[in-house]
Amino acid sequence: MSVIQRPSEAPTTATTLPLRTAALVLAVVFLADLMDLIDSSVANLAGPSIRAELGGGQVTVQWVLSAYTAAFALGLVTSGRLGDLLGRRRLFLLGMTGFTLASLACGLAPNVGFLIVARTLQGLCGSVMIPQGLALVKVVFPPQHLRKALTPIGPLMGLATVAGPILAGWLLHLNLFGSQWRSIFLINVPFGVVAAAIGRRVLPHRGGEDPTARLDLAGIGLLTAASALLIIPLIQGRDLGWPAWTYAMMAAAVVLLALFVVSERHSAHPVIAPSLFRKRSFVVGLAIVAGFYASLSSFVLVLNLTLQLGLHWSPLHTGLTLIPWAVGTAVAVLLAGAVLAEKLGRATLHLGLSLAVLGLLAVWWSLAHWGSGVTVWTLAPALLLTGFGSGLVFVPLVDFIIGDATTEEVGTGAGMLNAVQQFAGAIGVAALGTVFFARAGHLSAHSSLSAAELVFGITAGVNVLTLLLVGFLPRHSQQAHG
Repeated sequence: MSVIQRPSEAPTTATTLPLRTAALVLAVVFLADLMDLIDSSVANLAGPSIRAELGGGQVTVQWVLSAYTAAFALGLVTSGRLGDLLGRRRLFLLGMTGFTLASLACGLAPNVGFLIVARTLQGLCGSVMIPQGLALVKVVFPPQHLRKALTPIGPLMGLATVAGPILAGWLLHLNLFGSQWRSIFLINVPFGVVAAAIGRRVLPHRGGEDPTARLDLAGIGLLTAASALLIIPLIQGRDLGWPAWTYAMMAAAVVLLALFVVSERHSAHPVIAPSLFRKRSFVVGLAIVAGFYASLSSFVLVLNLTLQLGLHWSPLHTGLTLIPWAVGTAVAVLLAGAVLAEKLGRATLHLGLSLAVLGLLAVWWSLAHWGSGVTVWTLAPALLLTGFGSGLVFVPLVDFIIGDATTEEVGTGAGMLNAVQQFAGAIGVAALGTVFFARAGHLSAHSSLSAAELVFGITAGVNVLTLLLVGFLPRHSQQAHG
């Protein structure tokens, strides 16, 4: 979500509900978030299977992944304001229905083009659904309970990120009713139907809409165009041999982003609430999210491609290989949420990112040392360390980003967190996926391992740069000590 309202614009229509009913609203919204977060990562593992059945070049896998995340991030630009104009309950249910139908379309896709279009629609519907849900949570809970209600966001983001690839491996192995990779999308359908049915019963008809809200069409147009001009050449450039127009598009993206910043400063209804960008923890936190998720998404993609396309492991074999990573992440997320984030503050981020860097270097060393003889067991220690380090990051990072936000800003802050996460993931997949395929060539075992080693070295470097940014955060978040 880009923006809901400015701090001085208190909503005139809000409905605080009894805590029991508010908890049901929270459950529906978290289910929607879970569907979105898992769907943004589940196609990582299924990419090779999709390509094997539907065909397409190497760029196909990148588009199947990036079509969703890029569309989601771009759609968030307008969806926050549209909630003010059209009603949050209406847009949440519309987004949930569209997301469910788009998931069904993905599962029934007859060819690659259809699947990419369906994934794009899925991402757009998700971008309509998610910010309305966060805004509804904001208004149904009394202010004194709001931060506690939003506390599970960090653990949810962490666990959902690692659950996607493992769930995909399990579903691909089961091959329910001969559905193969299609089941990873079709599984959304029953959950979407249940969430929409409960949502119609419990979501308030008045969701804190701001009747003074207006769409800043100039700002929205500049930001959307800049984002599209950046991600399209990153995905298509290598496959087409980097023609001149790809460089021209990326240069134009930088120019449009600069114009967007200027436009925001003079807009009466800015796309992004300016008050949030006066908070150091918010700005630095989002920069850390960008680096962390760009490296995390590309790490998962390249590991899956290497094991499946390079070493010809099955999806189940690959999914099982990720279990140490998932276990490490889950344990660290719970540990950070229960103890470390509150006690250590930003030192938890220092520790987590440092361990993640060591883990990535350990994965790099394991591939370089064992080569095509690498096994689940030889990779397990490095993946466990990588997962544990990453898991320590999720909870304190969320605390810093939304901990200093006012009640009016907290929904916007959480939505911006989601938007940056998704778009950084799309950029990471596009950029480092391109690096991988450029080095891997025809995807032999040797070339795939060599390409993976390069990418893991780059992701470790990105995490080192991200680690340096942590020093600009306050020692403790307001949420942890507020």
